[in-house]
Amino acid sequence: MTPTADATIAALRSTHDELAAVVRGLDDDQLLAPSGSSEWPVAQVLSHLGSGAEIGLAALRGATGEAAAPGDGFNQSVWDRWNAMSSREQADGFIASDEALLVAYEALTPQQRADLQVKLGFLPTPLPLASLAGMRLNEAAQHSWDVRVAFDDDAAIADDTASLVVEHYSTGLGFLLGFIGKADALREPALISLGDLGRALSVTDSVALVAADSGSTPTATFTGPADAVARLLAGRLTPRWTPDGVSVEGNVDLDDLRRVFPGY
Repeated sequence: MTPTADATIAALRSTHDELAAVVRGLDDDQLLAPSGSSEWPVAQVLSHLGSGAEIGLAALRGATGEAAAPGDGFNQSVWDRWNAMSSREQADGFIASDEALLVAYEALTPQQRADLQVKLGFLPTPLPLASLAGMRLNEAAQHSWDVRVAFDDDAAIADDTASLVVEHYSTGLGFLLGFIGKADALREPALISLGDLGRALSVTDSVALVAADSGSTPTATFTGPADAVARLLAGRLTPRWTPDGVSVEGNVDLDDLRRVFPGY
């Protein structure tokens, strides 16, 4: 089933509220702590989320006609401003910026949620609102985990949110797997069953998520929660952060899949 805008916006709200509650309690030293993102401290992750929310809000307002579409150089100007902030300003700014984007999503009418198309500069065609929100949900969920795992080794993406992220990758955001998945990392083709998610990961000359009942026999089985699958796709299921009980059996193993999804 194609994910709806309503379900995705609701998941964005719960993801924001969970992370914002953590961020409000962080001191200045904690904002400089290493995050789950290998190259960024916590504050830089929050800066990335906050600046992305500001850029996303501008694109959304341009699509609804509330404001002119962002012009050339807009994104870079936003990134430059956020990069110049202190770590505390980045943390506080994330909460405010992400909240503003969520309020705008939540205010969309049922017709807008169903019909709105949003143009993004890096894609040749506009995205339906549900897919745009799905792209933001993946980013928000992964980076929320980056922040929370800095202070909680057992941090995870909520099961319903992780399942929704996987479903977006199976439908409207499937094209992204062509960018983030490295099919040539495997020695032979593989079809990995993803258990209760009702999907399978196909790695041939390309990478795709397909229906589990597609008619082909799986060559391997992934055992683990939706959180582990969602984080695998983003290169975040590293040995250090792999929950107990996660395994892959068949013609590929977990290290093989980590090479397919090295992260971004």
